[in-house]
Amino acid sequence: MKSYLSHLECTETGETYSADEPHSLSPAAQKVLYPRYDLELAKREIDRNAIEQRPPTMWRFFEVMPIRDESNVVTLGEGGTPMLRAHRLEAAHAARTLYIKDEGLNPTGSFKARGLSAAVSRAKELGLIRLVVPSAGNAAGALASYCAKAGMECHVFMPKDAPNANKRETEMAGAHLTLVDGLISDAGALSRKVAAELGLFDVSTLREPYRVEGKKTMGYEIAQDLGWRLPDVIVYPTGGGTGIVGMWKAFAEMEELGWIGPERPKMVVVQAEGCAPIVRAFERGERHAELWENATTIAAGIRVPSAVGDYLILDAVRESGGTALTVSDAEIVESMKEIASMEGIWPAPEGAATLTGYLKLRDSGVIGPDEETILMNTGMGYKYMDLV
Repeated sequence: MKSYLSHLECTETGETYSADEPHSLSPAAQKVLYPRYDLELAKREIDRNAIEQRPPTMWRFFEVMPIRDESNVVTLGEGGTPMLRAHRLEAAHAARTLYIKDEGLNPTGSFKARGLSAAVSRAKELGLIRLVVPSAGNAAGALASYCAKAGMECHVFMPKDAPNANKRETEMAGAHLTLVDGLISDAGALSRKVAAELGLFDVSTLREPYRVEGKKTMGYEIAQDLGWRLPDVIVYPTGGGTGIVGMWKAFAEMEELGWIGPERPKMVVVQAEGCAPIVRAFERGERHAELWENATTIAAGIRVPSAVGDYLILDAVRESGGTALTVSDAEIVESMKEIASMEGIWPAPEGAATLTGYLKLRDSGVIGPDEETILMNTGMGYKYMDLV
């Protein structure tokens, strides 16, 4: 197999950069860099049917992943998560077609495994062996695990009140863990300072170009599972937003490859009432989201007061005809119970937020009962025993 990786492109200015040297944000604009591929050539050479016959991990899409040499792939079997039909929730809420994409079944228990597998693999290929990340929880355990698999040095900066399971898994995997008074934004500021001092490479959300490539494979899998078409609606719990922008990127790539048509699902952002910078920016008609002061929510993964890719999230929502809304912590807990008792899936609080968001949009008529909808459960509830 070969990757059709071509270059990196600034998502703001369109400037291009070499993909064969380490990059963070685009040097000039300090905006997110996207890996780009020679999709015109790929369209002629890739057999989509052959891809479907490969082992069901995210690396079945190797040709549109940013690794040149297969031997550099660092994998624990991530991807290929089930998209489960939620029949009992459909009946309870008079919905025709409702799915839960259960990302909790990834290695390390969340969708962060996808992004960090891609980022660590590319770091290995580029000769980077000392990595650092600020994390509200699940990204920490994922980076620690993939660095352990690759024999790399891992540094993690995490809020002191992050879930205990995330702290323990990070330490067990041999990472250097620093707990920080404050939020992930505070952890990020300290991690970037230490990275500069120690020469560590920062793999923060969208601050390097490759985590998004792992997350985009959710979009490829959704299309494949639906017979190479897309649903009407995707409801996504949004913190840093790599998943939503990654799926949006995947849809564009698949259309260029001739695998799907121009139709797109409505992309719905769900955030917590106590931390909703993207929702506020969406409602104000703004393209960038102001820092959310004093962020609070039980859903640690979406307690992100500012997102470097805010403009990419908001662009995807608006271009898709989607929307953004908030839910309360009490509603999140109730939805955790409802999903677990109705469908046998114990969702992370972030994933449970999507059900509350969906039901609110159903009640307001924004989503119709006949619209085929996917709820993205981004992690497993077992990591939140202290919350439960």
